[in-house]
Amino acid sequence: MRNALFSTTLAVFACLGLIFGAAAQGLAAEKTLNLTLGHPMAPGNNVTVGYEKFKELVEKKSRKKIRIQIFGNCLQGSDRVTTEAAQAGTLDMSSSSSPNLASFSKAYMAIDLPYVTDPKNQAKLYKALDEGELGKALDQVAASIGLKTIMFSEYGYRNFVSTNKPLNSVADFKGLKCRTTDSPVEVAVASELGMKTAPVAWGETYSALTQGSVNAEGNTFSLLNDAKHSEMLKYAVNSEHNYSMHILLMNKKKWESLSSEQQKIISEAAHEALVWQREESVKLEKAAWKAFESKGIKIHMLTPEQKAELYKKTQPVRDRFSKEVPAEILKLIQETQM
Repeated sequence: MRNALFSTTLAVFACLGLIFGAAAQGLAAEKTLNLTLGHPMAPGNNVTVGYEKFKELVEKKSRKKIRIQIFGNCLQGSDRVTTEAAQAGTLDMSSSSSPNLASFSKAYMAIDLPYVTDPKNQAKLYKALDEGELGKALDQVAASIGLKTIMFSEYGYRNFVSTNKPLNSVADFKGLKCRTTDSPVEVAVASELGMKTAPVAWGETYSALTQGSVNAEGNTFSLLNDAKHSEMLKYAVNSEHNYSMHILLMNKKKWESLSSEQQKIISEAAHEALVWQREESVKLEKAAWKAFESKGIKIHMLTPEQKAELYKKTQPVRDRFSKEVPAEILKLIQETQM
């Protein structure tokens, strides 16, 4: 009788242990995951609104069990600073332009080579990034530097602009003091066009234009307008000399620490936000063109002959850097242009 009572008591405690253990696991599973995201882009920019949509979708899909705190407009530093922080794990996610990622891996330079992509083939490029081998290859590059690709955020095609000199011909680039990123490709393109290069962090570019230490730069009209650079610009040209992305990256260990359900929510939200953001980018770029015109900025439209001349002038850049980037990635990009 005593043994039976003892056995029953043990069974009850064992059941209670299982119940409390399951409850504890449930509470742990319900614990809110807080993530931080740093990027340098201005309020209202296409990259900025894309990450705001991403945050909205993640929090909706997770029922607020995953929350994202966004630090934009260089609040956490430049692309390089936030990406280094993501590598170190002091920031969960960083968004960097593809040119600025060149200092982390030369493989990213393949995207930024002048005229390796054309706007008319954009749909094929998107498909290769989202579903094809190109996206997988770039994710492997991210993994090699301790990061995980979350989203190939749309940035757009860069155009040259000037504060004091018309850009009506290829010869007009000569002598301009052009702000560039640290990307060796971007520096080389400006140099081949006869410009004096000045690598300047994005957050310092407005001041550099104001002070006259630079009088030209290459960027999307959308970003230039959002960042108020258009207040000082007088001339522009539709050079479309390279396509850039703002790649959202997460600390690799952090990603691997997440549950499969959390990873699924983040991945699905990133894809949905990206589809939305690409469409929004087209609208914002068109609005920026109108804003440029309303501010009296003269936009020169290149003739086919002038575009061919720009292509020829930048050929040495493609020849030089195609030897420094993985041949596989360059081939995958080229396949999207056929």
